[in-house]
Order: sequence, then C-alpha cells, then structure tokens
Amino acid sequence: MKLTFLGGAGTVTGSKIVLEANYTKIMIDCGLFQGLKDLREKNWEKLPINLAELDFVILTHAHLDHCGYLPVLVKEGFKGKIYCTKPTKDLTKIILLDSGKIQEEDARRANEYNYSNHSPAKPLYTVDDAKIAVSKIETIDFDNWFIVNDSIKFKFLNSGHILGSAIAIVEIDGKTVVFSGDLGRKKPILLEQYEYIEQADYLVVESTYGNRIHETMSIEDELLEYITRTFLKKGILVIPSFSVERAQEIIYLLSKLKKQKLLPNIPIYLDSPMGVNATEIYFKHKNNHKLTDEDINDMLSTVHLISEIEESKAIVNDTNPKIVIAGSGMITGGRVLHYLDKLISDSKNSVLIVGFQAEGTRGRSLLAGDKEVKFFGEYHPIKADIFKINAFSGHADQTELLDWLSHFKKPPILTFINHGEPHQSQAFRTKIKTVLNWNCTVAKLNNEYYID
Repeated sequence: MKLTFLGGAGTVTGSKIVLEANYTKIMIDCGLFQGLKDLREKNWEKLPINLAELDFVILTHAHLDHCGYLPVLVKEGFKGKIYCTKPTKDLTKIILLDSGKIQEEDARRANEYNYSNHSPAKPLYTVDDAKIAVSKIETIDFDNWFIVNDSIKFKFLNSGHILGSAIAIVEIDGKTVVFSGDLGRKKPILLEQYEYIEQADYLVVESTYGNRIHETMSIEDELLEYITRTFLKKGILVIPSFSVERAQEIIYLLSKLKKQKLLPNIPIYLDSPMGVNATEIYFKHKNNHKLTDEDINDMLSTVHLISEIEESKAIVNDTNPKIVIAGSGMITGGRVLHYLDKLISDSKNSVLIVGFQAEGTRGRSLLAGDKEVKFFGEYHPIKADIFKINAFSGHADQTELLDWLSHFKKPPILTFINHGEPHQSQAFRTKIKTVLNWNCTVAKLNNEYYID
C-alpha cells in the first residue's frame, strides 16, 4: 500500500490523499487550495497522477477545502464515482455550484476592471463543470460497509464537524486505514459528537488546532457583548461566516438570545444564497443533528434569509443598525465583500470573526491588525472594530484530538499528522509522542509513504 498527500499537508487547505493498494487507486477528499497565493496557484497545476487510473473518491465532508477541486478532477479526466453521506452530497452540490458561480463572477470582474495578471482571466471551473462533478456522487449511510471488491471495503462514521461529516475507515486485505477527516468538538452546538474508533493499522489525523486548547467562555455571552457594543455605536455588525454549519450555529444562538429577550430590536440577515440553501438542507436531515422542530421554528423567526441579489443590494445600502451574516468565512469572496466595501472604513461598525482563518486570507489579515485590506482591486482602510470569538470552532482542539486518539485499544503502526499549518502539526506530533508514545510523522506535501 502507498499513501500520497497531494494537499492538506503543511497547510489546512487543498485536502487530497491518494491511497493505492491491490491495483486500486482511491482519493480521500479532493479539496481546493485557499489562502496564500502560492497555495491558490496549486489549483492550476496538474496533479501528478493519471486521473483516468483513479478508481473512486471518498469524500469526508462538504467544505470547499475538501470537495472544491472535484470539478477540476472530472474535467481533467476522472471517470469514477464519488462516495459520501447523504447530507454531504446535498451540501456539496450547493457548495460546488456556488464556487463555480463565484469563480465565473471573479473572472468577469477581473476582466472588467483589468486587475488580473492574466488576459483574459478565466475561472478554474464553471457552474456547468460543477454540475457534471455532482452527477458522479453516490451516497452511503453511516456505519454501512461499502464493498468495493473481494479485498477492499470502506465505511463512514460521524466526525461531528459539520452536517454529514465523516471519519472514513478503509479495509484492505484485513488491514485498516483510518482517515479522521475534520474532527468536530467534544460537545458540538448542533451535532452529536465524533464517534470513537478502537483499531487502526494506519491512521491519518487532522491537526488544525493541534497546538491549542479552545477557550471555555460562553459563546452566547461573547456574541451578545459584541452585538451590544456595536448597537450602542448605532453601527452594523458584519459576521463573515462559513455557509455550512457556522451560519446555522450562529442563527441558533441568536434565536436563543432572542427568546431570552436579550437582543436589541434590530433586524438580522443571513445574506448568502448558499447559506440559505444549506440551512434548508440542515432542516431536511433531522436525523443528523440535535435540533428540535421548535428550535427550527425559532431560528426561522429570528433571521431573514436573503437569496435574491436585488434584496441583498438594498440591505448593503441600508445604513441602519443590523446584524448581517454573510459568506465567505475567511472573506475570500462572496457577498461579505460588498458589505465590507461599504462598512469596514467606518469606526461605528464591527466585524466579528467566528472561525479559523487560513494564512493569506483577508480574515487572517484583519486578525493580524492590518491597517488596510485589498479586494475589488482596491485597498480599503480598516477602521471598524474587529472582534473574534475563539471558542466558535468546528475543529477539535488538542485535548479533544487526544481524547479521540486515546480510545484506540492499541497504537496504530504509524500515524500521519496532516491538515495543519507546520507549527500546529509539529506541536501535535510532539504531544502524541509524549502522551501516547505512538509512532507518528507529519505528512509532507507530494511525499509518497509506503505502508504494509
């Protein structure tokens, strides 16, 4: 057997792992690189494998850094199937179609305003490319073995990260290779916690927060504090948010605050077509989260769901106090840029960061205290207050990762640490060696690892 890390190694984006065994090639996740320009440029590079020889893809969940490269994979020659859970298929469809649309719009805007180094600027893939990729997705229920052939089978277990997210367990000739995907929190806001696993011969585990323990402050109290501070300035609170999971968590917490009569009397908007669609999908898959019908009704009465562009433009131009949740979570694109274009240079407004910000993203720049941020081909002075809720994370911290690992009955032969920036991954490797005394290594990009 051989593992090759084509993404998500030394970084938290572009997750792609190829597992080869018994003349079968399997790709686990197929994500888009985001953040630093050097990383984004990798999306345009040819993968160092023959895609016609790739048999199938196992998709752990629907975030863009895990599914966003699928249209390119198909466009460049992949002919096989893509397997995931039912909620993941529904979410992947809206995420890929939205990604294709944004890339088309970005290319069109770059050509219109002449701020691309390429002439003409072209999208990495289109909406039509995304539709073709989605047509290749097939679903598998949690905890059901899918038999590939006499020697290979795999199944999904809940990872507690986002709706439908999964740990992938692959069995090959009696050897077990486990891929954690992205692991969620011990006590997720909306989901059941990650499932434990007792055995693996080889393990690939994420390390997004491998060097950190999340704060234990009340998220509701922090959220209310930043809303109140902005309201007292008669400003607008913009919350750049991932459209899947984070947006639904925020709406749920706002609905709880409203029910307790703690919120100021201002409108709340979810301005994200993808976020609106994801919320509807969330409510559809009632067996995959903890929300009751009453919770759902409270959420729907708390927030205005905005999809149409004209309505969005009207809200952008409205200067009255309000809360706006808008994509994207790392401010890499989407409707949030139109709000920041109007609001970020006014000190009465606030921006609340509620998720991980990869290196090279605009969100990371805001947290770093930069004085200006560039988008739409121009630099915008940052005068709005920048807040962050650290406890708002969909990723397990170091303690939770160790909790998950500690339930293995014996150490894997080798554990690969991936999906983390170098410092986080190295710190987690040291922690595993110290606490568990496991044999582990930090995965390196494009490295081949022979396992048996």
